[in-house]
Amino acid sequence: MFGVLTFDTFIKLVGVLGILIPTAYFVVMYRSPKTTPVERSRLIAYIPLFIASIMFWAIQEQGSTILANFADKRTELDFAGIHISPAWFQSLNPLFIIIFAPVFAWLWVKLGNRQPTVPQKFSLGLLFAGLSFLIILLPAYFGGAASLVNPLWLVLSYFVVVIGELCLSPVGLSATTKLAPAAFSAQTMSLWFLSNAAAQAINAQIVKFYTPETEMLYFGVIGGVALLLSLLLYVLSPKIQTFMKGVK
Repeated sequence: MFGVLTFDTFIKLVGVLGILIPTAYFVVMYRSPKTTPVERSRLIAYIPLFIASIMFWAIQEQGSTILANFADKRTELDFAGIHISPAWFQSLNPLFIIIFAPVFAWLWVKLGNRQPTVPQKFSLGLLFAGLSFLIILLPAYFGGAASLVNPLWLVLSYFVVVIGELCLSPVGLSATTKLAPAAFSAQTMSLWFLSNAAAQAINAQIVKFYTPETEMLYFGVIGGVALLLSLLLYVLSPKIQTFMKGVK
């Protein structure tokens, strides 16, 4: 009635809550008398992992928004004698996960104690997420913003981000259960899923900057930021590992 609750203000409200609620969760758990000093240390270790998760999901979830639009408007849909529906690209993520999840499960078991640490796996997840956006930037760089892109570029982008997802998502669930304070185990699992909510809230704001004219800048900046965060997380991994107090 008063023109206050519009779609725009509602989206902004969700964006603010997506950041404030996880922050409040961390503060309450950290300051609680039920949380032991060891558990507080583990919560500190969880914060950079949580931030990395937000950055990863902010890229991965754009597969159903920006990349879906890219598949519809910027991709050559007649390929090898087949007309491709843009909706088909949405099947790539679950298809690649079904195929490669057992491979990664085997790989971690095979490596045993030689496998990367939890922070290093998160770093790898961010690395592949950033690369997936830089990959989709390349055809526009070589062919121009007005040309239609070979669909294999889009397939490759989805494939690379799935590799990152398999490095980060199941590991994140495992790390959350291990790093959670005993008194807040259920709440900490909720906190993990709030990293996806926070990413979606941020996406609601940053996708506004995507246009055909800003395409290369958009993919380049987001992909570049993910790579920088990946490098920073990798450098800090040994320090984060010490705060995890024996959790591997």
